[in-house]
Amino acid sequence: MSIIKHPDQRVAVFIDTQNIYHSARNLYKSYVNFGNVLKEAVAGRKLIRAVAYVITSEAGDEKAFFDALTKFGIETKTKDLQIFSSGAKKADWDVGLAVDAIKMSHKVDTVIIISGDGDFIPLVEYLQMNGGTQVEVVAFGKSTSMNLKEACDDFLDLSENPNKYLMRAGRR
Repeated sequence: MSIIKHPDQRVAVFIDTQNIYHSARNLYKSYVNFGNVLKEAVAGRKLIRAVAYVITSEAGDEKAFFDALTKFGIETKTKDLQIFSSGAKKADWDVGLAVDAIKMSHKVDTVIIISGDGDFIPLVEYLQMNGGTQVEVVAFGKSTSMNLKEACDDFLDLSENPNKYLMRAGRR
């Protein structure tokens, strides 16, 4: 994939926090350094908006994490963890992220999705076809849908230099 990234390009970043968090935990037993990921994804371009979609747990101990995201210039959208009578839990922001990306796409040149979830392929294709928005994906390649990598205009593989994008447990 060969795309041009220039300083006047307006970008919006949408972070599937659960996806990227769990990828880092499962692959590397580490936490994501969202500040470094955002900086690398934006690549010196004009950041218009960065949004992280997060789930609040039963314990509600995410405040420090949310504060850290805000310090990096990332706004948070929260949703409560759903717990069903069967005991099953659900934490999903895919539709919210997709709707926000579509609404924002008319105000930017590039949409960056930080997630390896193949469910975002229809979103990528829609953004590319309707308005010609450049769509980039940032995720750990080892846990990213191959079809998502192929659908996007550019893919930044965090697995190529994981130490740059991870922190040891205990530091967020």
